[in-house]
Amino acid sequence: MVDAVQGAGVVVTGAGGGIGAALARRFAAEGARVVVNDLDADKAQAVADEIGGTAVPGDASAIVADARAALGGTVDVYCANAGVAFGGPDVADLADGKAWALSWDVNVMAHVRAAGELLPEWLERGSGRFVSTVSAAGLLTMIGAAPYAVTKHGAYAFAEYLSLTYRHRGIKVHAICPQGVRTDMLAATGTAGDLVLKPTAIAPEDVAAALFKGMEEDRFLILPHPEVAGYYQARAAEPDRWLSNMNHLQQKWEASR
Repeated sequence: MVDAVQGAGVVVTGAGGGIGAALARRFAAEGARVVVNDLDADKAQAVADEIGGTAVPGDASAIVADARAALGGTVDVYCANAGVAFGGPDVADLADGKAWALSWDVNVMAHVRAAGELLPEWLERGSGRFVSTVSAAGLLTMIGAAPYAVTKHGAYAFAEYLSLTYRHRGIKVHAICPQGVRTDMLAATGTAGDLVLKPTAIAPEDVAAALFKGMEEDRFLILPHPEVAGYYQARAAEPDRWLSNMNHLQQKWEASR
């Protein structure tokens, strides 16, 4: 894998901190040329300076052209990592149109738009790698965060679609689905995150390590928390039992607030 990454042009969105910064650092350490993207220009520049990369700040859904130019004309690996999380305990939160619109745009459509710009070149040359930072919520769900849970399901479905459609044409796709990761996003999940995610939270660097292991093994689904595989199997095998267990968790959360 080091040989495959050495000298590769890599773009990481949402890389001003958290998982994105960890991915950028790991790719740079393996010899890649890295574009660091983030809405916060200062954070993007700080990470780029640290790793010897190039900062391309701005909206993650509209930076492919600038990132390609910064890499000398070719993107080899695109990490669609930028994400947003909205949620709340009240019914009114389900009708927050702005939260839904932004969640769809960042968590799903930014991936779709990036793939649309990258695929023509990748298909012509017969290679390219798309890495989608999804979440275990995309395989399971997350209490108290409907826009996040639903759009992460969408992100996972789109990654699946890319993989099943283009793998025979040299396109490699990876979906990273961690549970809790010690980032600012986890801190913002409040009491739901404290209950569900915080007890088993891992470091962002652990997510990057899981991705590289998955790339070495040519795996689509990357599970930094291996236990998620069992949860996913249980959900598929006995959906009503799984939903009942999740409802018990919901009730526990409601009682704690």
